[in-house]
Amino acid sequence: MAGVFRKLGFRGFAIGLFYGLHYVYKQRLILRFPIIQRPPFFSFKMGLPSAVGQALKLSGAGYLASGVLTFFLPNESKSQVNVGKFIIEQLIFFIGSFVVILCWELSHHLHQVLHTKRFKFAPPKGSAAAETNPSEPLLATLEGSRPKSLVHYLAYLDLCMVSESNVDTWRRAALFEETGENYRKAIAVCLRPLEQFTLNLSEGLQSTSVENSLQLSDQLRAEQLGELKLYESFYDSQLCSWCARIVASLTAKSHKEDRFGVAQLSGSNATVICTLLSSLLAVEILMGKKTNLPSPHYLMGPAGIKWATTSTGRRDSAVGATVKIRGSPLYAKAYSMADVLKTSIYCMVSAFHGEMLNSEKTGLLGKDWIVSGKPLYGTRELLLQKLHLFLDFLSC
Repeated sequence: MAGVFRKLGFRGFAIGLFYGLHYVYKQRLILRFPIIQRPPFFSFKMGLPSAVGQALKLSGAGYLASGVLTFFLPNESKSQVNVGKFIIEQLIFFIGSFVVILCWELSHHLHQVLHTKRFKFAPPKGSAAAETNPSEPLLATLEGSRPKSLVHYLAYLDLCMVSESNVDTWRRAALFEETGENYRKAIAVCLRPLEQFTLNLSEGLQSTSVENSLQLSDQLRAEQLGELKLYESFYDSQLCSWCARIVASLTAKSHKEDRFGVAQLSGSNATVICTLLSSLLAVEILMGKKTNLPSPHYLMGPAGIKWATTSTGRRDSAVGATVKIRGSPLYAKAYSMADVLKTSIYCMVSAFHGEMLNSEKTGLLGKDWIVSGKPLYGTRELLLQKLHLFLDFLSC
């Protein structure tokens, strides 16, 4: 009897170890925020089939692995095993392991649902605080919470929902108050992650471009550091996606909801669109997209606009990195981030399409919508070219 319990305990330990290693290797301890927010019960119910399927796969693999390991254990009664009894024991052990792993999967899914649920950083509607400054708890959390903490992410998620949806319009209206202080704080706290993301990506792209005069070992070391920097740039891609959606939505909503013109007076519109364009340009360079400036000698031709083949040099710095990341999870993240940035820019350009067209006709598009000085990535001419492409697409 002691041998049976020893064997059962060893197999249980092996399955638990297998599940733990799989959990850590797949990075399942990282919260995955859903794209669409649903009620907790509905979200939990939607995840039940996947939890059952995952438990079946893991219990089957763990059962086989633990069964192989038990052959190396000493067992004095191997010759006296009854076939029917052996089959029943194995069946009971498999069902037990499946139930245990299913409980672990349901617990994991429940944590995901509860921890990624939207939390409203706002006083109760109708209270005195809601009438005076309903944005104060949210902005205080965004500025004072520890970076990469759960409350930090939940605050950005709440601000994203307020900016995009038409549910809590009274909270969004509080961001456009007369002094403009709340609007400037909200834009600044959302631009910081995007600016850091673009700078890290720029450093990674520059590190992958090494001079041929360096020794081979130095070239390999520089390329490895550059690839590591590129991967680190997308560690907070979820937060950067929220920030891009927030600043674009607030800027677009200010076109109709900003009664005091605080967005225009603060000069945030040009800063927002330049930051988004710089981030998009860096991500597209990483993905291998060619970016050229129009040549003044070949601006117009019989077939319309012709583009010169003069490169900015940025693409050459990322050729090696692009070849290596193509088809990898990093390329998928870059593609997703580029899609979010494009959608955000389209949102802003659509809202201010008439104003931008008037600026384009008078030749003031670069002055009105592109900040002076060197952008985070690329040049002012490149950003202006990208903005023209968005305008041309919406004008078709």
